[in-house]
Amino acid sequence: MVSMMLKLFQMNRRAVTLAALGAALAVPLMASTPAEAWWVHGGWGWHPGVSIGIAAPVVVAPPPVVYAPPPPVVYGPPPAVVYGPPPARWIPGHWRAGYWIPGHWA
Repeated sequence: MVSMMLKLFQMNRRAVTLAALGAALAVPLMASTPAEAWWVHGGWGWHPGVSIGIAAPVVVAPPPVVYAPPPPVVYGPPPAVVYGPPPARWIPGHWRAGYWIPGHWA
């Protein structure tokens, strides 16, 4: 196991060297610097020093509630009226224009 790691290190010596050099060069870039407020040096023509003020409160309102519009109401013509035949009924015999008409179902 150790011999395999040693071979791997020897094969990647150039990569390890470049990584170490890059890390050494990056350290000065990542070092923190002392913070200075820009207004201390007379920003916007103000007096030198620190100004104290009150920040306006942040008001956050939710978006308005939006409801879907109601479906359109469509008025159509009334349905056609279809009458069926009248129910059968018994008509008794009777005289019509001088002729006897016997009883029948109509």
